[in-house]
Amino acid sequence: MLGAAEWLSDAHIQRDYDLLEVQLRGINPTLAARTRLVDPSVSHLLRHMKRAGDTLQSIYNQKDAPADFLFLPVNNGTLTSPGTHWSLLLVDRRNRERPVAYHYDSLRREGYNDVPARQLAGLLNANLSPAPMARQSNHYDCGVFVLEGTWALVGRLVEGQRPDREPLPLDNLVADRQALQGRLRGRLPHEEELRQLLDDEPASPPMMAFEPGELRQLLEDECGFR
Repeated sequence: MLGAAEWLSDAHIQRDYDLLEVQLRGINPTLAARTRLVDPSVSHLLRHMKRAGDTLQSIYNQKDAPADFLFLPVNNGTLTSPGTHWSLLLVDRRNRERPVAYHYDSLRREGYNDVPARQLAGLLNANLSPAPMARQSNHYDCGVFVLEGTWALVGRLVEGQRPDREPLPLDNLVADRQALQGRLRGRLPHEEELRQLLDDEPASPPMMAFEPGELRQLLEDECGFR
């Protein structure tokens, strides 16, 4: 599902976000209701929409409780060219008048995602703030850092930590591609239920191959066909 040096796609990120959301609902339903793990394709499209207000409101209000924390994967792709780098925005909206967008970028010095991060923060009316993030040592693990960073930050929120006046640092984060590969091989609850249903179904009889003449004779014997 994910190769040893493969760049992460929207599908990889969304899959892992789905798995994280299931776990968060089980551990802390209240925090889960106030947290949004935004689909990376939606995050990308937001930057290119002339009127993003309705989409933002649907993100804020898609659950029973208002959104306090948004996790948005950031990509430097455009409408005409694919992206080459992922980073992460954690938006703290607890103060609705003064939200803050903390930008975690494993290649911050290169500035690949400075512009898209600034655009997203502007759409969210949030003050953009750089956040400490470990630096990647290759050209393909930026997406892994985004996902491992999201899990680490959600874990800190579960523990009661909050980015009060300064970001939660990730300068010691380890991007564990093997752990991510293991998670991506897992199944979501509804997939487990479907697999169980399939496993419980009686096995289909083996397919039987007939010569045309044999098949015709079988039909004649069974149905009186002539």
